[in-house]
Amino acid sequence: MDFSQLLVGKIDAIAKNWVEAVRLDRQISSTDDLPRSAIRDHIPDVLKAMATVISQSQENDIQSIVQNSLYHGVLRAKQGFAPTEIAREYRLLRQTIFSTLEADLLEGTVREVMRAYNAIDATLDEAIAQCFKSYVEERLQELQQVQSQVELTNQELTRLVKANQDNLSQLAHELKNPLNSIIGYSELILRSSRKNVEVRDTFPNLEHIERVLRNGRHLLRLINDTLEISRYSAGKIELHPELIDVASLINNVVEMLEPLAAAKELQMVVDCDSASADNSATLREGLRPKRAPEKVLTDSLRLQQIVTNLLSNAIRYTESGIVHLRCQMLSDNQWSIAVSDTGVGIAAEDQARVFDPFFQAGNSSDRIPGSTGLGLTIVAQLVNLMQGKIELVSQIGVGSTFTVILPLEVKTLESIC
Repeated sequence: MDFSQLLVGKIDAIAKNWVEAVRLDRQISSTDDLPRSAIRDHIPDVLKAMATVISQSQENDIQSIVQNSLYHGVLRAKQGFAPTEIAREYRLLRQTIFSTLEADLLEGTVREVMRAYNAIDATLDEAIAQCFKSYVEERLQELQQVQSQVELTNQELTRLVKANQDNLSQLAHELKNPLNSIIGYSELILRSSRKNVEVRDTFPNLEHIERVLRNGRHLLRLINDTLEISRYSAGKIELHPELIDVASLINNVVEMLEPLAAAKELQMVVDCDSASADNSATLREGLRPKRAPEKVLTDSLRLQQIVTNLLSNAIRYTESGIVHLRCQMLSDNQWSIAVSDTGVGIAAEDQARVFDPFFQAGNSSDRIPGSTGLGLTIVAQLVNLMQGKIELVSQIGVGSTFTVILPLEVKTLESIC
C-alpha cells in the first residue's frame, strides 16, 4: 500500500481539520484574532514533503520541511505565539494526521504501518526542531532590537536629565546673586533703622522690610536645598571622610538650634551618655550600656547637615514637650543617631513619602510656614551617600522618631577600589 499517495490525497482534509482543532483549543489563545489562512500557514507544504519521505519511489524532500518549518517559527514569533502554544500546535497536527489516516493504516501490513508511522513521526520531530530554532532566533533578534532601543532611550533620557540639571543649577545660581543682594540691603536698612531712634519710631515700612528679609531667606534656603538635591542626582557630591569627635559635633549643632527651641519653650535633651535615665533598665539588668562612639571616620559637613535637618525639623513640628537626640553604638562597625519629638506625628499613609522632594505630610492647612519639603529628602540622600540607612517610627498626636544608622568608617570610592 502506498501511504504517500494516501497522504497526498488527504492533505486538504488534514489541514482543514487541524485548523479547526487549533481554533477550538483554548490553550492556544494567540489564534483568537487570526484568520484561518494565517493558522494554516505552511502545513500543506510540510505534508507534501512528508509524503516524499514516506514514499519509496520519490526523492526525499526533507529540505522543504526544514525551510517551511523555519518560516513557520518566524511567523509564529511575529504573531506573538508562546512556545507552549507552538508545541501544542504540532501535537494536534500529529493527532490529526494519524486520526485521518487511521482507517487506511489498519488495512496495511504491520511492516508498512510501522514504516509509515516512524517516517511521519520523524518528519514531525524535524519540523518541530526547525520551527523552534527559527522561533528562538527571531525572539532573540526582537530582544536585541528592544535592548538597542532601550539603550538609545536611556542615553537620551540621561542627556535630557543632565541638561535639565545643568539648567536648574545655572538658574539657581543666577537667582542667588540678586537674592543675596536683596537680603544684604534689607539687613543694612534694618540695622540702620534700629540704630536711629527717630527713624525706628517713624519708619512705616520697617515691618515690610523685615518681611522681605524673611521671605528672601526662605527663598535662598529653597534654592540651596534644590541645588543640593540636583548635585546628588548628578552624582556630584563627594565625601571627604575625616576622624571627628561625635559629641563635639552634636553639641555644636544643638547650641546653634537651642534658640529656636527656646522660642517655643521646648526642652532639648541630648543623650550620648551611658549613665542616662533611658539606660537605667540596661544597668539594672547588668548589661553593658551602649555608649556613643567617641570618634568616627565620616564626612563632618554631611553629618552636620543630617543632624541639623533632623533637629530643626523636629523643632518646627513640635509645639510643646521635648526634642530628644540620642546616639549610641549598635555593633562593632555601626552607630546610630535617633531624633525624637512630641510633635504632630506623621500618618501611616504618609510615612513612605516623607523623603520625597517637596512632599509635606498632612493637609495644606496644617503645614508649617517656611517649610520647603526638602529637608528630609536631603537627609535621606546624604545618609544613602554615607552608606547608611534611615528609619521612621511615628504616630499622629504622639510624635516621631527618625533613626539614622551609619558605619563607623565611611568608605570613599577610591578606598573601595
